[in-house]
Amino acid sequence: MTMVPESRQLSISVSVLFLLLLASVWACYAGTCAHRDTLSLRAVRMPTRVRASSESRGGFRVLEWAGKGGFLPQPLLVTTAKTGWREAWKLMVNELAPQSKDGEYVRPMYGFRESIGSEKYPATPGRYQIYTGNPCPWCHRVLLVKALRGIPNDVLPHTALIDDPTKASRGGWVFGESLEMRDPVFNSYDLRELYERCSPDYSGRCTAPLMIDKKTGTIISNESEDIIRMLNEVDFPGVNRSGLNVDLYPPSLRSDIDAMNKWIYSGVNNGVYRCGFATTQVGYDKAIRDVTESLDKLESILSKSRFLLGDKVTEADLRLLPTISRFDAIYHPFFKCTTRWVSSLPNVQGWLQDMYQIPGVKETLDLEQAKRSYYTNLFPLNPSGIVPEGPSVDVLRMLEPPNRGPLDAKDIFFDKAETRAT
Repeated sequence: MTMVPESRQLSISVSVLFLLLLASVWACYAGTCAHRDTLSLRAVRMPTRVRASSESRGGFRVLEWAGKGGFLPQPLLVTTAKTGWREAWKLMVNELAPQSKDGEYVRPMYGFRESIGSEKYPATPGRYQIYTGNPCPWCHRVLLVKALRGIPNDVLPHTALIDDPTKASRGGWVFGESLEMRDPVFNSYDLRELYERCSPDYSGRCTAPLMIDKKTGTIISNESEDIIRMLNEVDFPGVNRSGLNVDLYPPSLRSDIDAMNKWIYSGVNNGVYRCGFATTQVGYDKAIRDVTESLDKLESILSKSRFLLGDKVTEADLRLLPTISRFDAIYHPFFKCTTRWVSSLPNVQGWLQDMYQIPGVKETLDLEQAKRSYYTNLFPLNPSGIVPEGPSVDVLRMLEPPNRGPLDAKDIFFDKAETRAT
């Protein structure tokens, strides 16, 4: 049997829904045409009530017609509209976020897994280019590692993408018109064009973060986990932070970091997306349970420890921060992660304040712009495009003193001079 492409299925479904609603309106209207004289008489007898109704702005006033002997009764009209809208919505969410058979969001895997620091891709300053988008928590990870390891833009150039799916193709990222927002390598219009220049046979989603090799014009990686790991392992000449060669993945803690990353990814990083993109109650219930249990577990851990694995920052902290910093402003209301507020968990809140106030961190996120992106660009979840007010960084108390310890680099970071000493 010939399968209809998913994009075509979506178009067909939306069209069918529109036609169903239009037919319903017409049927209700036609069914009441014969009663116009009667309605006019009623308007004479009860001028106040009918006049108020006629002056209201209720669209086609379908429910009013349906309740006055129309061809399509109100229960059938409402049921048809709800079913059609729900099925069209499910198809749109599936296009946006792939689903399991149980209606759970399943994050896609990526195919570019090269690494720098090898003979093929040496750690040459200025050779590689990174592309990230502010709203994306996976991109945020990359900027955090780059900032905390003290890697400047002349060593590893970075270009900020604009999230605009109305202009982009095969994804949502485009380049800006100003000099600093343009693609400095190929002058691409959007991320799809850049992918095709680097990998002409690639047919998957064009996602960020993305690291490319400018010398060979090839993609190194589009997987945040790989990029942050290689940025920690590679030592570009002369790069340090306040005299430290920061180590976010020290050998003695690697098994603990990996174990923590695993459950934080499932229950928090990806857990909030599983809540937001769930298309069934069962899928949502499972996701929100995981998010709730994971937040409670974090609260317990951080009641005994300044950071996730002791008194120093590790990769695990940087992988958690993008989600927690967005949680109360975005994921709690927008993705229905409503069982907990970060601000109601004193130790998680204190950890967030601690992390956010590390020099260089707050510059890696524009929270207001990120919130606006979620509410306006993930339109299947917010068809109106209305962006709610607040809460701001100030309201979330992210700049209040956490009083959890000093923030000097030597106090909160491991140094490779010690962790990698032979």
